[in-house]
Amino acid sequence: MRIISSLLAAAMAALLFSSHAGAAAYVGNAKAGEAAFRKCASCHQVGRYAQAGYGPQLNGIIGRKAASTPDFKYSEAMKKSGIVWTEQKLAAYLRAPHDVVPGTSMRFWGIGDDQQIADLLVYMREFR
Repeated sequence: MRIISSLLAAAMAALLFSSHAGAAAYVGNAKAGEAAFRKCASCHQVGRYAQAGYGPQLNGIIGRKAASTPDFKYSEAMKKSGIVWTEQKLAAYLRAPHDVVPGTSMRFWGIGDDQQIADLLVYMREFR
């Protein structure tokens, strides 16, 4: 019985730590995030005068409910997602948007570089 308890505890710990791997394990750099955001800027804006364009403006996205800015027409999939954009959820979305929100209209296939995701998250924090 004691062995089973130990194995279960070890398995749960491994699962817990592996689910927090990825961008959270990297230290982000805002300058690098700004450079990486240039790819996003063809559809999204941040900053004082940010507006929706082909995609929603991203000021204050961290902590915001998905599909909640009034100046953008979101897909039904995004409206129904119920997501609140935590850094972990945003990192997962940046990695694989169509896995996180199946049916999203975002024409972007994801970022495979966890360091770049961490950099983008640090940069996005500047626009709360």
